[in-house]
Amino acid sequence: MSELQQYPVIYSQTVAWGDMDAFGHVNNAMYYRYIESARLAYLGKLNIFDEDILTVVASNQCRYLKPVVYPDQLKVAARIDEIRNSAVRMHYLLWSEQQQSIVATSEAVIVCLNKNMQKTEIPEHIREKIKSLELTVQHEI
Repeated sequence: MSELQQYPVIYSQTVAWGDMDAFGHVNNAMYYRYIESARLAYLGKLNIFDEDILTVVASNQCRYLKPVVYPDQLKVAARIDEIRNSAVRMHYLLWSEQQQSIVATSEAVIVCLNKNMQKTEIPEHIREKIKSLELTVQHEI
């Protein structure tokens, strides 16, 4: 669980019975919902939803390391590893309380758009908030 200490935002996710598929483990699509919730928690800490910008996922991927089954409680950790002109690269870690181990890792590129749905630069004060938030866990970008 020490890996979680490297992430400034940790979202608690309860695994529901309905998250499982016919094979008896959490369906792969559910991981993206869990990650989405952690991403929104991170972006909420930046107050980015009060800005005149939108955020969209440009790309994402997930590595499934161990199957997750009901009942379980996951810790979905989120951090930003890279700030670009109009995008950030986020990294996620999914920790199972039941298994006491990492069950998946993920990355996503999040792009900022203006109201006309065109790429726009990340505002400087948001960049500073990201750096400040990451420094709470001694993670420098």
